[in-house]
Amino acid sequence: MAVGKRRGIHPNVGAGSSMGAFFSGNNSQRSSRLNFRPSSSQEDRGGTRPTAAPSSIGLVLVTMFLHVCKKSLLFDTKLKVAIYCGVIFAISLVADFVTMPRSYFSRSDNALNRYFVKWGWGWLLTVTIPWVVLTSHTLGCGRRSILIKHLGRLLLATLAWLMWTKTFNYIERNFGYCVNTKEVQLQSKVKCLQAGKFWNGIDISGHTFILVYCSLILAEEGSSLIGWEGIKDLIMREEHSRVTPNDTSFGPLRNLSDEDLEFLKKAHKTYTPYLRGLFVVMTVQQLLLDVMLVSTVLYYHIMVEKFLAGIAAVLTWYVTYQWWYKSPKVGLPAPGDGLFKYNEVRPQPDLATVRTRRTTLNGTSNRFMGLPIRTPGQDNSDKSTSTSRQGEPDTQSYRVI
Repeated sequence: MAVGKRRGIHPNVGAGSSMGAFFSGNNSQRSSRLNFRPSSSQEDRGGTRPTAAPSSIGLVLVTMFLHVCKKSLLFDTKLKVAIYCGVIFAISLVADFVTMPRSYFSRSDNALNRYFVKWGWGWLLTVTIPWVVLTSHTLGCGRRSILIKHLGRLLLATLAWLMWTKTFNYIERNFGYCVNTKEVQLQSKVKCLQAGKFWNGIDISGHTFILVYCSLILAEEGSSLIGWEGIKDLIMREEHSRVTPNDTSFGPLRNLSDEDLEFLKKAHKTYTPYLRGLFVVMTVQQLLLDVMLVSTVLYYHIMVEKFLAGIAAVLTWYVTYQWWYKSPKVGLPAPGDGLFKYNEVRPQPDLATVRTRRTTLNGTSNRFMGLPIRTPGQDNSDKSTSTSRQGEPDTQSYRVI
């Protein structure tokens, strides 16, 4: 039996070694490109952006408490208006036909009614005036003209409250009649009451108006706190951009002068603790307003009188805060306006990076159970794309690592 020559297990060892040498050479060339380092002649970009200092436990607890307060005070105002109108209409209508159980709040001499609602506008100005002064003084970088314009909102709100109060009194005096008498000389409220009679007029609820209007004003003015804590980071980044060579700033503080930026830094650090305390007081005041509004809806006036007062409050709020103050070049600024915008800053992602990432992750728009579905047309397009890319230079290999 003739013994033939054995074939080698790896017949193409030589060819494989030559191919391995070829690829190893390419890999070494690519690795040398990937290990590229900039020359010493290239300028230094100054390092990374600064980061905020670590927060203390006390600041974390305060931030958590303020977050809970924001959930109450900064509740969506449009939804709040809908809830107010629905509650005033529905519950008042039920209370007109169903006798509500008596409670402490059904007494007109209860403490909240005598010392809080009766002086409600004074309590509102007690907290909103220092709030507006501190926020506008900071956002305006000490400019008195900006401070006066912001205080103009409270002045206009006070005039609107006085106007509606006098209007309600006028309607109540002139649209009614004296009960159980037809004497002409007694058909006025003053003479009817002096004669010991009862005057039945349209007594639009001033309590409902002030409770709804004050609650909406607190929500609008308190919205200045949205993004307020982030001003510190904006200042830090702007300072870094100004001291770093060839680093252009695109932040909201880029148009401030060095003096204004320094003033903003000091004012924000000084006034922020006071604003946090005022915000808590505003939240407590808003909760008391809601409690007294429910009490008024249940026990005082009829539905029409309360609903008309609520409509007047909502209408005044909408004309001023939702239209007038948001219209450009009208006169009075909206809460939070100043020399820069801080509560509208949003991170802008790189669109090219987002498209590349989506293309890499998804591969194709047709997917089933998370897996891509490829069609013959897409396969052909991918092949042509890969063929065209083979002739392109490898620009990614020159990226600095």
